[in-house]
Amino acid sequence: MARMRAVDAAVLVLEKEGVSTAFGVPGAAINPLYSALKARGTVRHVLARHVEAASHMAEGYTRASARNIGVCLGTSGPAGTDMITGLYSASADSIPILCITGQAPRARLTKEDFQAVDIAAIASPVAKWAVTVMEPYLVPMTLQKAFHLMRSGRPGPVLVDLPIDVQLAEIEFDIDAYEPLPVFKPAMTRGQAEKALAMLNAADKPLIVAGGGIINADASDLLIEFAEITGVPVVPTLMGWGTIPDDHRLMAGMCGLQTSHRYGNATMLEADFVFGIGNRWANRHTGSVATYTKGKKFVHVDIEPTQIGRVFAPDLGVVSDAGAALKMLLDVATEWKTAGKLHDWSGWAKECQARKKAMKRKTHFENVPLKPQRVYEEMNRAFPRDTTYVSTIGLSQIAGAQFLHVYKPRNWINCGQAGPLGWTLPAVLGVRAARPEANIVALSGDYDFQFMIEELAAGAQHKLPYIHVVVNNAYLGLIRQSQRGFSMDYEVSLAFENINRKDDREAGYGVDHVAVAEAMGCKAVRVTKPEEFAGAFKEAERLMKEFSVPVVLEFILERVTNVSMGTEIDNITEFEDLAERNEDAPTAIALLD
Repeated sequence: MARMRAVDAAVLVLEKEGVSTAFGVPGAAINPLYSALKARGTVRHVLARHVEAASHMAEGYTRASARNIGVCLGTSGPAGTDMITGLYSASADSIPILCITGQAPRARLTKEDFQAVDIAAIASPVAKWAVTVMEPYLVPMTLQKAFHLMRSGRPGPVLVDLPIDVQLAEIEFDIDAYEPLPVFKPAMTRGQAEKALAMLNAADKPLIVAGGGIINADASDLLIEFAEITGVPVVPTLMGWGTIPDDHRLMAGMCGLQTSHRYGNATMLEADFVFGIGNRWANRHTGSVATYTKGKKFVHVDIEPTQIGRVFAPDLGVVSDAGAALKMLLDVATEWKTAGKLHDWSGWAKECQARKKAMKRKTHFENVPLKPQRVYEEMNRAFPRDTTYVSTIGLSQIAGAQFLHVYKPRNWINCGQAGPLGWTLPAVLGVRAARPEANIVALSGDYDFQFMIEELAAGAQHKLPYIHVVVNNAYLGLIRQSQRGFSMDYEVSLAFENINRKDDREAGYGVDHVAVAEAMGCKAVRVTKPEEFAGAFKEAERLMKEFSVPVVLEFILERVTNVSMGTEIDNITEFEDLAERNEDAPTAIALLD
């Protein structure tokens, strides 16, 4: 046993739990913990420009890493409230991050001290656990419990709040006697696997819906093996994209109202059986339950018991970690295949492949200003197969999911349920910190990019290089398209005559992202014409490698391009009738009405 400050014990615990990187902003109430981090020198710290951004950096770090958990640090009061969006985003997508906040002294917690707020109560609805530690000797054990909870069952975030006097108090602690707690994960039994496979065997047109739980469980290889043994086509969810390569013969496309493929929706509508593994039947995947479930039977496997039946009741529900379930299913399916007991779905798989080849959206346009579809076509050509894409929300992300290609797990990193604007830039810095050697490309519309544009400086300061594709139409594009239902185009334009922009063709697009990026210590390239694509991608790659900073690659788009989406998976509006046009927003609204 050794005598030390509670914060010194906390840092030893972080090390033992595998933490090597933290993101945050120091402040008076958290400075004791920072002093312990400095004294040890074992945890890299990335200084964010905003605490919400630090929480998204922690998210990006966890999402990109198969093992390590992202950590976010902040002081008392507004630092904790700034973390709430990150906690919500992580909780919604089952992502473990650890947020640690400073707090006023215990004796002042109810005295309305400066920056003293009950952050545990505020964070509780969006965290797996949120706690203010009131006794110094509980600090190491609280962190032990936090890591255990984050990793067990359905993963999720935890907030630990440390009053400053608790941090500074001395305790007796022996790190050599400390061990991380065993992780609890429920597992499918053989009997459950046999029931599920018997239901699958009775189907003529089955599909596997592969969710983000498979990626969380690092079980994508098992999914592919199971699909190949059975011959059943796979529809990944947005959070499960990459569980099976896009060009695999059994990858049947994504289904949904927005981030979907025409062939994926068509195949889902034809299916008579759906085997959901590690997914949550999100509404933008399903649309209305009545349309999605019509004429189908369902098996649902999820690690969280309350997810089974939350959206609709499956014909069979099994509580299990996705990896454990796939291992058991694979064992039984292999035995059945050897014994000749498995149904042959090769004809159905060929039907799915035929749709995949035939039902594609047009991408090749020569328009100036640029059409976004062409940008994604060129991205597929320019970036290597192992590229990791990071994105959040908006037409830029929706079009990315419709037109880009992903071939590996954790190569599409996206906040699915929360979708906060501004998430992309800080999250991609966390991804880079977790994977120093990866090919990383962020994807933003202009408004998402502007939301937390200050974090470019963090990327430059800490040498976190990546390429940030910004598709700029000077609009809140998704909201503008949504406003068609109200026959309006109101307060969604970001355009203005920027008196400092020299190029008249771009002056009306408002913010000069190239100038801002360069002011933040980064590099930037702007593209306005199709013939500039190839050179711009090469130049961005060269600048990133030479200067080891983020490189902004901005594409000036036509102001209005509607992206295919709809209210039901059988009622997606395709905009091919407008594909050759170049209307402004009011004209486009009139045409669509």
